[in-house]
Amino acid sequence: MEARVARLESDVAHLRTDVAEIKIDLRALRQRMDERIDRLESKLDAIFEALESKFDVKFDSKFGWLLSLQLATTAGILGAMARGFGWI
Repeated sequence: MEARVARLESDVAHLRTDVAEIKIDLRALRQRMDERIDRLESKLDAIFEALESKFDVKFDSKFGWLLSLQLATTAGILGAMARGFGWI
């Protein structure tokens, strides 16, 4: 009986060391992933800022006109379809 208990104790000791190693590896992996995510976020922020600055200059003055033209065209097409199908 005592031999079994000793074997269980040694197995538990091995499990504890394995769990401790896994925790260390997981912490290192988490730190590396956090660093990579931070770098990715900074790159994406720079890209989005560049895109926003480009679109602000080019489409700011004509965006309202373009949107109203698209809405008017869509309304005209839908009206013609409704008339053609007899919905109106």
